[in-house]
Amino acid sequence: MTEHTWTVTGMTCDHCVASVTEEITELDGVAAVAVDLRTGAVTVRSAAPLDDAAVRAAVAEAGYAVAA
Repeated sequence: MTEHTWTVTGMTCDHCVASVTEEITELDGVAAVAVDLRTGAVTVRSAAPLDDAAVRAAVAEAGYAVAA
């Protein structure tokens, strides 16, 4: 298992958290997603390292952005 944390901007409520979690969970190999709404930290556990571009695309599909 690997774990990586991204900072997602624009989330303001539990619906935001659910949307980001749902999109990232659909990526192959994702085992768990934990979102801290207060800080924007999104920690993803996966079987293998995830492609950064794939995570950014999933977050964008949810309507948010990964901080630079």
